Amino acid sequence: MSSFKMNPPSRVSSTLILIIFCLFSSVRNYSNKINWILDTTSVLKDKTIPKRLDELVKLKGIGRKSANVILRETHQKPEGILVDLHVLRVVPRFGLTPEYKDANKIEKILMEKLPYSMWNDIGMAFSFLGRTICRPTNPKCTICPIHTDCVYFKKIPNT
Repeated sequence: MSSFKMNPPSRVSSTLILIIFCLFSSVRNYSNKINWILDTTSVLKDKTIPKRLDELVKLKGIGRKSANVILRETHQKPEGILVDLHVLRVVPRFGLTPEYKDANKIEKILMEKLPYSMWNDIGMAFSFLGRTICRPTNPKCTICPIHTDCVYFKKIPNT
C-alpha cells in the first residue's frame, strides 16, 4: 500500500479501509478522496446521507458537482446541473455558454437557459458526450448527435 496520512474513524474496520484504498488508488488525488470518505463516515455516523445540495456541500470533499450527482443518483429533485471538465469543454463548443474555467459560472448560465425538467440529465449527457465524442483533441464531430446545431462544428472547414 502506498503511504499517505489517514485518519480513519475508530469504527471503520481495516478491511473496509483496504477495500476503499483498492477502489480509489487509481483515481487522481486518491489519498485526499479516501480521507474525505473516511471523514464523511465519521461525520454522518448513523445519520442518513443528506438529500439537499446545501447540506451535501458542507461535507468535506463534496462540491456542487458531486452533490448534483448524489442528488441525481438518489432520485432527488435537482437543485443544479452537474458540471465537470467535460461539460466545461462541451457547452461552450456547442454555443450554450461562453468559455469559462469556472464550473459555477457555467452551471448558473445553464440553469438560466435550460428548463428545469432537463437539469437532472443534461449534465450527465454533456459529460458523456465530452468523454466519448467531443474530445479535447480530435473531436469526432461527424458522429456527434448534435453536430448540426453545434457552433464548433459549423466553424470547421469543409463541413
